[in-house]
Order: sequence, then structure tokens, then C-alpha cells
Amino acid sequence: MYVIVAYDVAVERVNKVKSYLRTQLTWVQNSLFEGEITESRFLEIQKSLLDLIDPEHDCVTIYKFSDAKLFERKELGVKKGDPNAFVI
Repeated sequence: MYVIVAYDVAVERVNKVKSYLRTQLTWVQNSLFEGEITESRFLEIQKSLLDLIDPEHDCVTIYKFSDAKLFERKELGVKKGDPNAFVI
């Protein structure tokens, strides 16, 4: 499956969430990650994020696609991350 993860978390948790996601997915730009993962890895990421955030104040949005070919990615300006360059 292919996922896109966006987050809006309190300043005191931003670095923890960003650091964790950088170990799992490709950083695209501030607060945005994406990549190809398995279902079990998705569940692991979801659980880890729930442990890192405060669900009363923070928000993480995950878009799940069965395949990366189901959407088109368009960029305007500087490209900050290349999901195809991520080594699993």
C-alpha cells in the first residue's frame, strides 16, 4: 500500500513525530511524509504515532492507497523529497 501522512502537532512533539516518521517514510516537506509500506508496517506506524501524539490536541491524517499508481503527484516549486529514493 502507499500512504501519505500529514501532521499538525504541538511544538513540543513536532521533533519526536518528525524523527520517527523519517525512519519509516520519505520526508516530502514540513509535516508531510509518504511511501510504500506493508499492512503490518502501517499498523505499527499508526500505533507508534498514537503513542507520540496527544489525541486531545494533535492531528495526524493518513491517506491510504492500495497502489501508488492510483494518484498523480504534481509539484510546483522546489522538490524537497523523492519517495522513489527511499530505501526500505
